[in-house]
Amino acid sequence: MTPKKKIKLVYSTRANAELATGKINKPAQKSLLPQQQTIRLRLDKKRRRGKTVTLASGFQLNPKDLKLLSKLLKQNCGAGGTAKADEIEIQGDHRDKIRQKLLALNYNVK
Repeated sequence: MTPKKKIKLVYSTRANAELATGKINKPAQKSLLPQQQTIRLRLDKKRRRGKTVTLASGFQLNPKDLKLLSKLLKQNCGAGGTAKADEIEIQGDHRDKIRQKLLALNYNVK
């Protein structure tokens, strides 16, 4: 008797690998001009163990521009913070400083 050949099934998982790593090419989101955006400032303490955070929301920027604007605002306030999901969080109560800086950059602020 002759031994049987082992047949190995070969298939591609490339599409699944791209989904798993998140390296799918998405169309780049365009940033609107500052004059076309209305930014809302508010103070928040919820889910932060009593710590105060200034939230600036309503940005319609691509992630790269949002991160650069966040860095500029954090430097202006001298505080830490983050940018996520079209919203910038700055640690502490800095509504006046942020309002002045955004108005200087031609944003509409409420």
